[in-house]
Amino acid sequence: MPDRWLVEEGIGEHRAIRLGENGIEAARVSWPGSGLVTGEIADAKLLERLGEGRAGLVEFANGEKALCPLVPRPVSIGAPVRMRVTREAMAERGRLKLAQCRFTENPVKPAPSLAEALGEEAEVQVVHRFPGDANWDDLWMEAAIQQVDFYGGSLLFAETPAMTLIDIDGGPFEAITFNGIPALARSIGRFDLAGNIGIDFPTVSDKGDRKVVDTGLERSLGHWPHERTAMNGFGFVQIIARLERPSLLHRIARNRAGAAARLLLRKAEGLAGAGRIELSAHPAVIDKLRPEWLDELRRRMGRELVVRPDPGIAIAAPHAQMVDHA
Repeated sequence: MPDRWLVEEGIGEHRAIRLGENGIEAARVSWPGSGLVTGEIADAKLLERLGEGRAGLVEFANGEKALCPLVPRPVSIGAPVRMRVTREAMAERGRLKLAQCRFTENPVKPAPSLAEALGEEAEVQVVHRFPGDANWDDLWMEAAIQQVDFYGGSLLFAETPAMTLIDIDGGPFEAITFNGIPALARSIGRFDLAGNIGIDFPTVSDKGDRKVVDTGLERSLGHWPHERTAMNGFGFVQIIARLERPSLLHRIARNRAGAAARLLLRKAEGLAGAGRIELSAHPAVIDKLRPEWLDELRRRMGRELVVRPDPGIAIAAPHAQMVDHA
């Protein structure tokens, strides 16, 4: 049976999930209008050559810059050049990692929506709301606190400029092997992690036990294209997978208020009944609510809308409710 994704096209954010026996087993998120999108083909201009090779810095019509590892030699500075986006920009601590692109002669192609991008590889169904048992809010909160608990321990996540680090904090070796490794594999899919990933297991001195961990990782991650080192004597494993877009974990960590604003809009769209919609959130979250998003919410819901900033509300806990006019 082919993979089947459910897609919500929310306000300011499109979300996709693939459901399994235990709920969401994989997820993806896109923020339409936030920049270049993987798969987009557009004309840019060459700003400069980089180093002694053929790499270059290009600028697209929207003003966003991107790196291209191989610009044809005949292209001069300032000349137009057609590019296909291969990786979206990645916000990091104190800087923005530019998008990446490659030269192409294919026709211009607008940025694909999340549903269109997924439809190239799997079955897709666009839905108004995810099923009630999907528990998107639980997934969002796990990504926000960067922690996933399993029986006998926890996975602690940290996004750094070099890699995403996962610290396995747990009790006995058996709990880590039989519970931690499946939770790790599931979290990678649920958070849409890729790129350079480092996993720090508690030090396992016995070579046989390290082999058990390697086998467990092979079994749990066998469906996912990646390269992986064997566990070293200090309990460290490194994974590398193709990186095309920011993960859910990175989006929330690098733009917490913006992610919470989009979550608030989703909560509002799920309200039912008569009355007006009241949005309550930390002022930093309210500041991220674009006027056009609020107009779209009014249009979709057909309700009066009230926005209330409240510094006493945690950034990760915005609240939407339907209030009776009376």
